[in-house]
Amino acid sequence: MSNSITHLMENGIPSLNEITEGFTKGQVGVADYVYAVRDVFLNAACMFVGDTFTMMNTMLRDSTMRLEHWDIVKTDTKSIITSIGATQYEKTLFKNKDTKERKYLVDDLIGIEKNQRTTEDADASMFEASVRTSYNEGGKAVSILERISKNAVKEKCHALIFPSEKEQKRRGRKRVVENLFIDADEDHISLQFQNKKGDLKRSESGRKLNGATIKLMYVYEGVEPEAPKSKRYRLINPHYFAGSYEGEKGNNEIFDELYAYMDNNYDLSKVKHIYVNSDCGGWIKAGIRRIHGCTQVLDEFHLNKCVLKMTRHVDTDGSHAARDLLLETIRRDTKEEFKSCVDMLMFHAGTNERVWNRVNEGAEYILNNWTAAKTRLVRRNAVCGSSTEGHVSHVLSSRMSTLAMGWSRKGADKMARLRAYFWNGGNMLDLVRYQKQAKALPKAAGAENTTISAAEMISSEHYKTPSWGKYVDKSQASLSAQMKKWMMIGIYDYVWRLR
Repeated sequence: MSNSITHLMENGIPSLNEITEGFTKGQVGVADYVYAVRDVFLNAACMFVGDTFTMMNTMLRDSTMRLEHWDIVKTDTKSIITSIGATQYEKTLFKNKDTKERKYLVDDLIGIEKNQRTTEDADASMFEASVRTSYNEGGKAVSILERISKNAVKEKCHALIFPSEKEQKRRGRKRVVENLFIDADEDHISLQFQNKKGDLKRSESGRKLNGATIKLMYVYEGVEPEAPKSKRYRLINPHYFAGSYEGEKGNNEIFDELYAYMDNNYDLSKVKHIYVNSDCGGWIKAGIRRIHGCTQVLDEFHLNKCVLKMTRHVDTDGSHAARDLLLETIRRDTKEEFKSCVDMLMFHAGTNERVWNRVNEGAEYILNNWTAAKTRLVRRNAVCGSSTEGHVSHVLSSRMSTLAMGWSRKGADKMARLRAYFWNGGNMLDLVRYQKQAKALPKAAGAENTTISAAEMISSEHYKTPSWGKYVDKSQASLSAQMKKWMMIGIYDYVWRLR
């Protein structure tokens, strides 16, 4: 620590005085002045952090506890990027006397893994930007003074492990509600390749066969106005699940995660109805069988879209009446009455085969999902209108398919899960810390007998280094009143205020 304090006193303070003098004389603007002051303190803060790590390494190297189990092999210098900038520190390689294992004990103590280039706080900043914009912006946001490549960001995203809902334990009482609503849909994305680069095929029309889907599901308690007199509505306590979830195994996984969340957070014995709003796709029908008591509902968007398609050929005066007739028949009558309405529409189509096909496709879709369509119309007041199209756009498409983006299957799955985590209000730093817990890396054999807590090391360093006060006295003697105030605030507090 004394090195960083000395550097600040001998180099930083003169720089600050020079910068301040230029600002007071009008030679630089306020923005340039702030940037210059910021950089001085950020560089000092980076050196301060590195000195702290080096001090901890020194304590381990000199520890009598360490001498019992480890021999010194060599000392190296490591550079690592933090959220404020790059810092360097010394780390000593030790060899275990019993197991012969070699390990940098200071890295193990402060939680730095082999080949790790960024700290947890830097990774959290990187994921915050990546989930909103792009890998490139994530590389810029990793640190105030440094950046990493977009490929490095991509590799970190691909390696993410997300906590399972089955691992979560609710604190306090479970919520009690009468109805729960589940909306489900998918986003269509473009792949760069199917399995490896260059393997994409083309259709007869020359288009690349690179389409893929990302599934989105969310559970909520209902809707409410955004404000007392607002006409806009929002979901009550929504929770999102997203990812590729390919095949039967993946499909079972997303529905099992959904059920685990509901079971952890709601008293399901008090829930009277669980409504599933969707387009009644095959993967949704297969999945809801895993959740007892679900009522499938055809969402309004797809129902109205289908009815409009079936009645498009009817003249303007009769089109509204035809649509109302179809909807009323679905709500009140049987499939036979509905088929009679379809025959009437076919009659109005005349000999136009294209219209026949359109009417038949719409009729087949409604008949295949007859119960779900009828439930939508019969329980209109009880069932919330589906908002899947809007949520697909906000949760997935805005990051994954609105722009001309190409994904790998793994990258698309990880980004979709990261988007869901973000929309659920997840803390990125908690996610970064979870990675080590998920990997469950064991400590080196015997390390539990050699490491000292950071608090003990810092306390010992203060005891062994009385020269600290000398530098504080020096700074107080040579600084102006404003500079004294900055030093009293402390390096870290000042850095975070500027940030």
